[in-house]
Amino acid sequence: MRTQALRADVLMLITAMIWGSAFIAQRAGMDSIGPFLFTGLRFALGALTLIPVLLVLHRRARTPISLDRRVVVGGCLMGLLLSIGINFQQVGLLFTSVTNSGFITGLYVIVVPILGLLFGERTGRGTWLGACLAVAGMCLLSIGENFKVASGDWLQLAGAFAWGAHVLVVGHFASRHDPMLLSILQFAFCAAVSLTLALLFEPIQAQNIIQAAPALLYGGIIAAGIGYTLQVVAQRDAIASHAAIIFSLEAVFAAFFGAWLLDESLTARGYLGCALMFIGMLVAQLWPRKAVVEPKVTN
Repeated sequence: MRTQALRADVLMLITAMIWGSAFIAQRAGMDSIGPFLFTGLRFALGALTLIPVLLVLHRRARTPISLDRRVVVGGCLMGLLLSIGINFQQVGLLFTSVTNSGFITGLYVIVVPILGLLFGERTGRGTWLGACLAVAGMCLLSIGENFKVASGDWLQLAGAFAWGAHVLVVGHFASRHDPMLLSILQFAFCAAVSLTLALLFEPIQAQNIIQAAPALLYGGIIAAGIGYTLQVVAQRDAIASHAAIIFSLEAVFAAFFGAWLLDESLTARGYLGCALMFIGMLVAQLWPRKAVVEPKVTN
């Protein structure tokens, strides 16, 4: 059991690093194409990448691919939340920095236990203290002159709620169904939604898509195909709130890659805001909780 938990932690850490680096590809891709088209093509590529992998795995195991109603519902629900979260994030990147996007998106680690209240889970003092620290940090990071917040930061915050719900839903379905199949279904659903939005609101030109190809390949194969599949596989052996702690490191990786590859920098106030947000994320998850005494079962 401890080996499985350690394996899950390593996979989630790799996932956080991949997601953090993906912000660079997401920003670069929009130099050529719109946010909805980028997201749609990215996740269509992710789904197409995983289909042959799924077929090979089931052929080796000599097991049929079980595409029943429950797995389809699970994959589509995951895909719906993925569509909301990623499109808020993608559009928001047009109006804010990679660093801001990474840290504000990371607030979903506080959203996870708060949403858990809807399912009867208790939320301790640590969650509320962490939330207060995170909100204070976001104010320092995002509020500029005349107390204005960039529209991109608001979009990232809205997306954080979708990401929080996504973590909970993935944790529920990943332990019950084939994680590879779930990944393909959620990618296909997200691609369909995003491409529909692109057809409605964005110009589509082949030359621009070719120019965005490097970012699409990284975002589709590495960040989507590998990253989100690692998430689903890892969460089979991880508690959702614990997974959220490790995934919160995505913000740190986003800031690192933003500084390294895009020469992004923050003011001292911005760095303090990031620090408060990250501390708030950790406090929300690591604050000691009252033990729940369960009745002993005797034979």
